[in-house]
Amino acid sequence: MSDNRHPDIEIYVKNCSPDSLHKWLQSVAEQVTQEASQPGTHAFTLLIAGHRVPVLIHEKVAGKAWTSVWFKENHTPWEKDIDCARAASTALETQIRCIASGWNNGDDPDEWWKVEGDNEELITWLT
Repeated sequence: MSDNRHPDIEIYVKNCSPDSLHKWLQSVAEQVTQEASQPGTHAFTLLIAGHRVPVLIHEKVAGKAWTSVWFKENHTPWEKDIDCARAASTALETQIRCIASGWNNGDDPDEWWKVEGDNEELITWLT
């Protein structure tokens, strides 16, 4: 892994059903196993390129329109959150947001990427 690779990946998906997210996870992994599910929270283990990757989905975070998708370990096809956001926005045809810098000390925690289709912009997202 390169030094620039984020240790985990987290994106926020706007107005997307759990079923659509599950189908998207199936498209990026060789295998998807649901570990637990309760209202609003779903845990999965993905098999990606021989690596087991735990994924946690939280619905209705940051307002009722947003769902968090957290790949707890970055054995994903993406180097950074923004790379995942681009892929998810295209596949899910919705707006995706992710932290701009990957949570480095001294960074502005309110600076986010807003990705929708081919449009990307840095925004301040105050929740």
